[in-house]
Amino acid sequence: MQSSFAEFDEIGYWSEIKLEIVRDYASAYSRILNSKKLLHIYVDAFAGAGQHISRESGEFIPGSPVNALNVSPPFREYHFIDLNAEKVEYLQSLAGRRDDVWIYEGDCNDVLIRQIFPTLQYESYRRALCLLDPYGLDLRWEVIFKAGQLTTVDMFLNFPVMDMNRNALWRNPDVVSPAQALRMTRFWGDESWRQIAYSTTGNLFGIPEKESNETIAEAFRQRLLKVAGFKRVPEPLPMRNSRGASVYYLFFASQVGVAENIVNDIFTKHRERGHNK
Repeated sequence: MQSSFAEFDEIGYWSEIKLEIVRDYASAYSRILNSKKLLHIYVDAFAGAGQHISRESGEFIPGSPVNALNVSPPFREYHFIDLNAEKVEYLQSLAGRRDDVWIYEGDCNDVLIRQIFPTLQYESYRRALCLLDPYGLDLRWEVIFKAGQLTTVDMFLNFPVMDMNRNALWRNPDVVSPAQALRMTRFWGDESWRQIAYSTTGNLFGIPEKESNETIAEAFRQRLLKVAGFKRVPEPLPMRNSRGASVYYLFFASQVGVAENIVNDIFTKHRERGHNK
């Protein structure tokens, strides 16, 4: 479906890889839960308009909501959230009259906590695959924490290291604005990021030096395991631009070993693609 609609996001090669990864896992996830006769839902917290424009080809490509709607066997329900009214309206046009699709115009931090997660208690026999793909530090830790505590959610998470480095994780932490530091704290969940992101180890003058992206990402992986309560969090996949710089890390978190094994296989297939572009 093409349109003169002006709100389509232009996405890079790394985002096209992410869409493939989520699509591949969603297909495997739906097959497995369907075989177990568990009611399973798909949640996209930053759904956008449902399709994008490829920066490389200039062509329209399906976004994660469209990919999810095409999964077979289907999910029982689809929940799509976005703040942008025009994107929501276009997404509604794509969904048509389907009665298994819920579309929310609003802040996903509130919608997830107040409307969707309360339906996913363990005793409900409902399970969810949730895509948390913020444009930057626009997600609150309480959402991530609640997803882990429910024990019914498999989660893909965009860890926006580029936004962090541009706005919060500067080499001199003393000059970072309080507003940007607060964004980092809301995403991380507390101020422990300050000790993790900076170290005086090996510095003869005792001046804090910024740690590597890999160190920061690993510390967040440990938070997903030890604080949020996910049992399975494989090493995240760095999503790199054409210059080889990490734009973000794609995390996956679950409670189930078979889910981790499937994602590790998918990540392995895609891990080197960014280097070859």
